Amino acid sequence: MKSITTLIAALAVTAMVSSAAHAQRGRDGHLNILYWQAASSMNPYLSGGTKEIEASSLVIEPLAHYDENGNMVPVLVEEIPTIENGGVASDLRSITWKLRKDIVWSDGSPLTAHDVVFSGEYCLHPEGGCTSLSYLSDVTGLEALDDHTVKINFGVAKPFPYGAFVGSTTPVIQKAQFADCLGLKAQECTEANFNPIGTGPFKVDEFRANDVVTLSANENFREADKPAFATATFKGGGDAASAARSVLETGEFDYAWNLQVEPEVLAQMEAAGKGAVVTAFGTSVERLMVNQTNNDPALGPDQRSLYLDGANPHPFLSDPAVRRALSLAIDRQILVDAGYGAAGKPTCNVLPAPAVYASMANDECLTPNPDEANRILDEAGWMPGGDGVREKDGVRLSILYQTSTNSVRQGTQALIKQMWEAIGVETELRNIDAAVFFGGDPASPDTYMKFYSDIEMYTNNFSGTDPESYMANWTCEKIPGPENQWLGPNIQRQCVPEYDALSAEMSQTASLEERARLAKEMNNIIVGNHYMIPLIWRGSVSAHANTLLGVRMNAWDSELWNVADWHR
Repeated sequence: MKSITTLIAALAVTAMVSSAAHAQRGRDGHLNILYWQAASSMNPYLSGGTKEIEASSLVIEPLAHYDENGNMVPVLVEEIPTIENGGVASDLRSITWKLRKDIVWSDGSPLTAHDVVFSGEYCLHPEGGCTSLSYLSDVTGLEALDDHTVKINFGVAKPFPYGAFVGSTTPVIQKAQFADCLGLKAQECTEANFNPIGTGPFKVDEFRANDVVTLSANENFREADKPAFATATFKGGGDAASAARSVLETGEFDYAWNLQVEPEVLAQMEAAGKGAVVTAFGTSVERLMVNQTNNDPALGPDQRSLYLDGANPHPFLSDPAVRRALSLAIDRQILVDAGYGAAGKPTCNVLPAPAVYASMANDECLTPNPDEANRILDEAGWMPGGDGVREKDGVRLSILYQTSTNSVRQGTQALIKQMWEAIGVETELRNIDAAVFFGGDPASPDTYMKFYSDIEMYTNNFSGTDPESYMANWTCEKIPGPENQWLGPNIQRQCVPEYDALSAEMSQTASLEERARLAKEMNNIIVGNHYMIPLIWRGSVSAHANTLLGVRMNAWDSELWNVADWHR
């Protein structure tokens, strides 16, 4: 009979072998991810679309992520710089990051501070049209103090110096790969944009634009036992309902994103028992963008939907009375009940969270008032014509209203059309495939950035919990046009000097109380003037298979932010 000591030793060896086997990279086979909005690129700097940010986060990484609670966590660095640890200068005019020394790119070359410096120069290039430029607001330069220390300098004191390279919107890209892709050449670097070399858990094997990304585990990833999956597929296309079904009913996919599906339909699918629906509220707001420029096709590409220093105003949406009436006519609770259920809340703010930044000055919109909307239009001289459509000086209130193809969005469109008809506004509905609508192709006439319609609807949000960079998106200099390859984030084309001044002031203000005041004032300019018409504060809704463990739903960063930890 074996001794107790021998048996214990044998059990210990067995446990070690089992543990080693469990810890093997790629041990769980294949991971299937479905984003019904297909990625058009793996470079988020060239597209403001969430789908590009999410897809690329599997491969390229920022210096730090936001976790599911909105806290910053180190990724490529040793720690988060603060004033206390010496990483943030006492005058708030610089931040210094110390890179980990054990991180290499997927091609085996070391990550260095020079890559971070280059990433900043890439986005800051005046001819580049970087969609993440607001995250580098007030950056005057980046310098590599040594191979593993990078210093970011600001032209003003930055109370919140974490805009650049924190969160998946501003990842670090490899200098060696993108060196010849600066400025106007950025869009031409198809190989780099489709197949970026990264430090993340996966690497691209094949990229098919607006279709599918095939990936495999990065054998040089910094944690030897991660990712748990040897290969992964990031599939795009279809619609939200079929995406939900593929996880919750058929089990074909492991994870499905952005399930903008009628709540009762989603509940029925979940009852099949194959997967779970997960929700997190962050800053996502479904909103109407109100075009402040003339989008008449007869103007041609040299004028259509271009700001032209204010010389090309919209023929009727430049009238504040019309914009306010459109908002008052909408019953937001009906929209929530029909399309979102517990995953939506009516809102009058483009900045609904964190709570300290949420304004109550615009709550008029929570109570629909078509009678008041009609009175406002009458008073402004917009009178019903023979067909019931209001007109003034030969201009009809006839709106082309576009959004991406999705059953909930088309349902919302149909309801709003009815509500606007009740106040004498004619509405034509248009929907565009999401991969095209949210794509970054500057030649396409159908992107939300081109805005070749009167009204368009979509959801947007920001990484992290500080809104400075997000609110800076709507300053005058951020208006899209050919000079920035249509990548400016001021989609509605507003230009309000007072707003720009508030944005500049916020960039130099340290007090949280004062920052909250400034953010609310900026929100109130956008919403109070109805340059945007917020509709629904959306919870992020996704689903994962019951067999997929480690998912930590995150509304403050990419939902795939911790995919390295996912396992069976």
